[in-house]
Amino acid sequence: MARKSSRMEDMVNSTAPAASPLSIELLQATYKGKKVLLTGHTGFKGAWLLYWLHLLGADVTGYALAPDSQPSLYELLAGDSLCHSIIGDLSDRAALEQAVAECQPDFVFHLAAQPLVRLSYDIPVETFATNALGTANLLDALRRLAKPCTIVAITTDKVYENKEWVYPYRENDRLGGYDPYSASKACAELVINCYAQSFFNSADYEHHQKSLAVGRAGNVIGGGDWAKDRIIPDIVRALASGQPVQVRNPQAVRPWQHVLEPLGGYLLLGARLAAEPTRYTGAWNFGPHLQDTLPVSALADTALHAWGAGHYETPALANQPHEAGLLKLDISKSVNELRWQPRYDAASSIRRTIAWYKALASGQLAAELVRSDIEAYSSLV
Repeated sequence: MARKSSRMEDMVNSTAPAASPLSIELLQATYKGKKVLLTGHTGFKGAWLLYWLHLLGADVTGYALAPDSQPSLYELLAGDSLCHSIIGDLSDRAALEQAVAECQPDFVFHLAAQPLVRLSYDIPVETFATNALGTANLLDALRRLAKPCTIVAITTDKVYENKEWVYPYRENDRLGGYDPYSASKACAELVINCYAQSFFNSADYEHHQKSLAVGRAGNVIGGGDWAKDRIIPDIVRALASGQPVQVRNPQAVRPWQHVLEPLGGYLLLGARLAAEPTRYTGAWNFGPHLQDTLPVSALADTALHAWGAGHYETPALANQPHEAGLLKLDISKSVNELRWQPRYDAASSIRRTIAWYKALASGQLAAELVRSDIEAYSSLV
């Protein structure tokens, strides 16, 4: 009888090299000329994915709220010229159903969310409404779509019941959530699993012709993020204004990764699902190798060095909302079964991110920087 692998063996396996199939040829063959519904296209990750899909020749319909930051990467990329953009709320079932009916998507990438932990303490009900019920509204609209469709729903690494232990979380670990954001994303996963079993069951694929998978990403960094209460935007804003960086939780450990890493994983997952609709369903972790799970202090030090100036402070804060102190992801399933793996280490991701902001400040165009980063990433083997 084959011996079951231990969690420690899985941790070792998660860093094993794998020949990556993620290539321009594969992605173009999958997405060129295909209709793609992208929710959250006006956000940070959504704008990057929109531009990548545009380069691949996809016909994209975006559905999201208006950009909520100034500046906005979506606007800097002239996003309205890259897709048919629908400004709408996930809570608007009629608008979602109309968007799905008009788009007739071959693929759906569901990124739209209320994505901020600290903000979720201020608007918990709205966070649950957007992340859990909004996901249900989208999947219910797709249930009525009378054609084959490949669906990749994006949640987060924070869906796991965080025990603050050193072991990385695997896809079959228990879901939970201390804060409203994390709990709402765990609720979204329950919704997704319900629809996967009740309406998009693999055993009945020939009837409904929908394949559904979940991508869980680590802490994403990259150029073009100006959200409040995220470490890289906070660093860039402080350094650009000559102020010390305020680092709330310098010892908090997170799985840092460049934005192109999970996006490449989502695109690869979509391609795998389209080719084998019943094999690649379920949840998939996309994060860095374990040695690139770093404390916030290490990220700040690397970013300051890349900027070439500045320092950080740890303010004395009282009565602050809870934020997890330790979180790691086990990516061995994605590495071994999807043959996806990270292409940048943490230090490279941080340096590339800071270089992006500096280049933008020097006058380079956001579209040129995004295209360059995508092409550089795609050229790696």
